[in-house]
Amino acid sequence: MPFRQWLRSANFAIEGILHAAKTQRHLRYHFFSAAAVLILSYILGVSRTEFLIIALSVIAVLLAEMFNTAIETIVDIILPEHSEKARIAKDIAAGAVLITAFGVAVIGYIILFPYLRDSFHKGLYITKHSKEEISLIAFIIVLILVVITKAYFGKGLPLRGGMPSGHSALAFSVWMAITYMTENFIISLFSFMLAVIIAQSRVITKAHSPWEVILGSLMGVSVTFLLFRIFS
Repeated sequence: MPFRQWLRSANFAIEGILHAAKTQRHLRYHFFSAAAVLILSYILGVSRTEFLIIALSVIAVLLAEMFNTAIETIVDIILPEHSEKARIAKDIAAGAVLITAFGVAVIGYIILFPYLRDSFHKGLYITKHSKEEISLIAFIIVLILVVITKAYFGKGLPLRGGMPSGHSALAFSVWMAITYMTENFIISLFSFMLAVIIAQSRVITKAHSPWEVILGSLMGVSVTFLLFRIFS
C-alpha cells in the first residue's frame, strides 16, 4: 500500500476515534480513566505483567465502547424509526460494554488493591522507572490528551487541523524524552531542531495555525517533563 494511501486510511481511522470521543460522553470518560489508571499503575509500581494486563483491559473497554457506538449508528441507519428490535440490539451492545467494564474493574481491583493497601499502611511512595518506560507512558498520555482535546474542540481532521497539533505535541514529547534519555546536548539540540521542523511544516502546509502548533508543542513538552520529574 503506498504511503499516501496508508496515511489517508489512518486519517479516516483516527477520525472515527475522534468522532466517537466527540459524540459519546462515556468514551471520553473511558479515555480519562485510561490515563488515570495507567499513571496510577506507574506510581504504585505494578509489575510488568500486571501492567500489561491492565493496559490490555483498558484497551478492551475502549474497543467495547467504540463497537457499541458503531452498532448504534448502524441500527439508526437501518431502522431510523422507533423499533423494539432496534432497542434490543442497542441494549445488547450496551450490555457488552457493561460486562467488559465490570470485568476490567474486577481485574483492576485484584491487581491494584494490594498496592493501595500497602500504600495506606506504609505511606505513598512513587515508584521510580527507567527512562525508556517513562518515555513510553509519556507518549501514550500525550496521545490520549490530543485525542480528548481534539474531540472537545471538534475541529479539523485528526492528522490535519484542529486544536492542538498532534504532530507537534508528539514531536516535542519525543524531544523531551530524548533529552532525558541521552543527557547529551548535541543529540538534544538535533532532536529539538527536528521537532521544530515538524511543527513548522504544519504551519507552512496550513494544516494548523501557529497557535495550534504552539499549544501542541507545549502540551508535549510539559506532560513529558512532568512525568520524568515524577518517575525518574
